[in-house]
Amino acid sequence: MKSLLAILLSLAPATFGETFYVAANGNDTNNGLSAQTPWQTLDKVNATTLNPGDTVLFKRGDTWRGQLRPQSGQDGAPITYSAYGSGDKPRLLGSVSRNNPQDWQHEGNNIWSTHKLTFTELDSEPNFAAASWSLHTEGEAKARLSKEGDGSWVIACASSGTAANHIQFSRTGLIVQTGETYTVTFRVRCTKPFTLGHVRLMRPTAPWGSYGSTATTKFAVSEEWRECTIPFKATTTTRDARITLFFGGILPADSVLYFQPLSWKRVRCNNAEELSVDVGNIIFDHGKSVGVKKWTPSDLKQPGDYWYCADTWQVKLYSENNPAEIHKSIELALRRHIIDQGGCSHVVYENLALYYGAAHGFGGGSTHHIVIRDCDIAWIGGGHQFTRPDGKPVRFGNGIEFWDNAHDNLVEGCRIWEIYDAALTNQGHGTNTQANITYRDNVIWNSEYSFEYWNRPQSSTTRNIRFEHNTCVNAGFGWGHHQRPDRNGRHLMFYSNVAATTEFFVRNNIFCNATDSAVRLWKDWQTEALTMDYNCWFQPGEILMLFRALTFTPAQFAEYQKQTGLDAHSIHADPKFVDADRLDFRLAPDSPARRLAADGGPVGSRRRLQE
Repeated sequence: MKSLLAILLSLAPATFGETFYVAANGNDTNNGLSAQTPWQTLDKVNATTLNPGDTVLFKRGDTWRGQLRPQSGQDGAPITYSAYGSGDKPRLLGSVSRNNPQDWQHEGNNIWSTHKLTFTELDSEPNFAAASWSLHTEGEAKARLSKEGDGSWVIACASSGTAANHIQFSRTGLIVQTGETYTVTFRVRCTKPFTLGHVRLMRPTAPWGSYGSTATTKFAVSEEWRECTIPFKATTTTRDARITLFFGGILPADSVLYFQPLSWKRVRCNNAEELSVDVGNIIFDHGKSVGVKKWTPSDLKQPGDYWYCADTWQVKLYSENNPAEIHKSIELALRRHIIDQGGCSHVVYENLALYYGAAHGFGGGSTHHIVIRDCDIAWIGGGHQFTRPDGKPVRFGNGIEFWDNAHDNLVEGCRIWEIYDAALTNQGHGTNTQANITYRDNVIWNSEYSFEYWNRPQSSTTRNIRFEHNTCVNAGFGWGHHQRPDRNGRHLMFYSNVAATTEFFVRNNIFCNATDSAVRLWKDWQTEALTMDYNCWFQPGEILMLFRALTFTPAQFAEYQKQTGLDAHSIHADPKFVDADRLDFRLAPDSPARRLAADGGPVGSRRRLQE
């Protein structure tokens, strides 16, 4: 029998959290508890400890730059990030602007650059050079650490393994503060030359998260002593930061490396500090044109070509005149997620607009019970993800990505356009489970892929993924298509999927026009897990489907249905939008998609049909 206290508690009204307001004209010293006393910055939102049930409201019509790092709620009491007031959705920008002529300096030959990085020292750690460093090896790496009388550390490497983490050389116990910039300086030489490419400011223990950002480091180590300075922008306040140099896979076998730590400094930078990470895209005049990313300064040959210099945190742009005198708006998109929700759960996002980021709009792994509703996500991606062994760089960027071990997530009523990779995706690499993820009533256009999915290896599991009532238009017609080395404009890009897969539904959607094909499905797919039906397909191009080993043209739609057993109630027909050229994707009165759905109603996004 329940106690009297338990009965009274069960009858008590639910406890609702606080509501905090944020406005561009606010002040972070305010309490944030009313529209009259709002906070001002994302830093304040990120730094404040929120409780389950709390809500953060951004003022409509206002703009913030930077990264939102959400916090988790709990079952029945999510943390909500939404909007208040009237007007346009509040805008979260993942870019920095360079709109003033003073932001650019002419280097000659039509090359204009942002300002070079400069430092002013504020303070330094007095015992940095004398402190202890440690060596960690794993995999097949074999190396040992010693110290010479002059203070140099010596790493004798028999083999460095195959992955960066197979040899880690680190120092812990560094004090950092969010928003501050730090530099590490050291001297290094090696009996065999190589290129150092991976240095991180990070957590000292698992989970191995980042404590700071820096641009991609490429430093040539030779037989002669060379001095290297690497800056970091701290994203966390802590007293136990770790600086790690990753030598796995790059330190030559049978080599000896000599390392002298010199200094750890807190510094003040000029505005080049804002470009501490790769610039993956330049958006001119709110999308009238974009920059074309190049990988060496010698490739800058025509207007719009640009190169990001990781050593000096500069952008160099080919322009016949000062770029800010040609364009009214210049947004440099940075390689970081606009909302980094890795590890978060029980979070709701509503009525937010995310623009101009060079990684993902919403990114992060191991999320669950996430709701993303009625948000706009645009001009996303293009950042440098990694360089392949053959030397070719790879770029990336999705509108909304659920990575590894994502479950019970919902995306509905969003508008997503101009995405370098996929508008929507859940994917995983390494044993993981992806389950109970729904995408519905979204409108997507001008993205390389409307929906991308894959999961592996075979020990992984995928179940109950639903892509339903979405309107997807013009896959591959976005800004990044012609800059890609792998042009792949598809609405459904289903890469290799060897995970145990069940209950995968693609129903009641509109897929209209793609540069390459409407669907590409890899040969190893378990199609018995896939239900596709009640969709309106329309592909003016030559190829409709690349389905495992089969290719179907639009004229072969009936043959596709027969051979695959899919889309039994679907059609191939022009959906007849009201005015697609003006982005009005409502269905015209005579549209064949108006009565196509399983319930006799319209396919595609119904939320947008009602506006």
